[in-house]
Formats: sequence, C-alpha cells, structure tokens
Amino acid sequence: MSHQLADIEIRLLVEAIYLRYGQDFRDYAQASLKRRVLQAQHRMGAASITALQERVLHDAEGFAQLLQYLTVPVSEMFRDPPYFVALRRHVVPVLRTYPSLKVWVAGCSTGEEPYSLAILLKEEGLLERSILYATDINHASLEKARRGAFALDAMQGFTRNYQRAGGLRSFSDYYTAAYGGALFDRSLRDSITFADHSLATDAVFSETHLVSCRNVLIYFNRPLQDRALGLFHESLAHRGFLGLGSKETLEFSSHAGRFEPVSKPDRLYRKKPEAG
Repeated sequence: MSHQLADIEIRLLVEAIYLRYGQDFRDYAQASLKRRVLQAQHRMGAASITALQERVLHDAEGFAQLLQYLTVPVSEMFRDPPYFVALRRHVVPVLRTYPSLKVWVAGCSTGEEPYSLAILLKEEGLLERSILYATDINHASLEKARRGAFALDAMQGFTRNYQRAGGLRSFSDYYTAAYGGALFDRSLRDSITFADHSLATDAVFSETHLVSCRNVLIYFNRPLQDRALGLFHESLAHRGFLGLGSKETLEFSSHAGRFEPVSKPDRLYRKKPEAG
C-alpha cells in the first residue's frame, strides 16, 4: 500500500470517528497518528485501514479498543522529577495565598499525574482546600484513574521519582498493597474529579490556578496546540501557572506573549496580567 493511499485512509478514518463519536483527531500530528493507526490495524487484525474504519463505525467496542492506541495511555508518577521540584519552589508559595485552589490536569491518562500533584499538595498542606480536575478523552483510562490502583511492580520506579521530586515522606505511606496492586489513599482519590474533556472540541469548564498538561501537546499539530493553549489561558485565574511537558514549549505559539517563563528548563510558565 502506498504512503499516499494510507494517508487518505487515515484522513477518512479520523473524519468518520469525528462524525460518529464526536472525538476529533483531525488536528493530531500526522506522523505519530499514522504510526499509531498502523499499529492498531495490525494489533486489531484489520486487513486495511479502511477495514478498521468499517469496524469502528459499526462497533463501539471496536472504537474503544482503537482509542487505546490513539491516546497513548502511558505515564508514570512524578514523571520528570525536576518539574515537581520547580512546582514546590516557584508555585506552591503563591498557591498558599489563596483560600481555595483549583488545579486542572489536562490529558490525565490513567491518573499518575493528578495523584502525583495530590500528594505534593498534601505534603504542602494545601490538599484540603484544593479541587483537582483530571480530564481525558479515553473513558477506559479515566475509569482506571478513578480506581486509584496501579501495578505493584511500578511502585519501585514511582518511588525513585517521588524521592527525586522532593518527596517529604515515605512513598509507601500513600498506598496500600493488596492482590498484586497498589491502591492509593481515599483522601487522594476524593480530592480528584475525573471527567471527559477534549482539548480539540470542548470549552473551558472552570477557573483554575494551575494547569498541568504534560506530554500531550506533542501529539497535536500547531493549530490544535494553539487551541489548547488558548483554553489554558482562558481557564487560568489572574497570574495563574501553566506546566508543560519536557519536549513542549510556548515559544512558537500564538499565545507565547501571554505567558512569562517561571522556570524555562522545567517548562513552567505564568499568565501575564491582562493589559488594562
């Protein structure tokens, strides 16, 4: 099959998904989208991308299966530890000044990032006055995140990240090991509201003081990156903070002038005051 034909089939597939399910992948970065569609085609045993399209159009379960490939539900707790060190140093002192806090984790996958932030806020004495919104388009990932249960064999890596991220306690204080898994404390789970939200199609839903969206924008093309950054700017309260992934930047965005760097190496930014 020619590359040109595959590209046409992928365009038809994502258009069909949008029309049938309302999920919009049309502005995802073409190279990574193509790689994931071809992987899904192979793993799901479809003879062609067109055959895959036919299956997901007529079978919601087939679409749910495809979504696991398109949304890359892979993460880890306290990923990129220096980011969390920077949050403690630069952001937490400002967050302390608010009587109540709202944090938005966009593209939360299976929950590693919101649970990491909940632990950080708990250690800084802020969790009781905080609401964390964790959003994603993948229902299966959100269900897993709501349970707050992770594989026990992942805890060793998570613990190393936590320690390097400036953790103040023993990481095992936050979970109970049972049946080969690790269940995180109810106080952490209760602080997080998990919800379906698409950065491609949905609007802002709340004013927030910190938006953390890491390793998500790399999968978008430039117009969709700009749309997402516009949502984050709109959501953030006066002088709110934005955290991006290690391979992401604001520099080439149409919104670059609306933020100032707080810690550029850690991709941490702050909303500039509105010109008055």
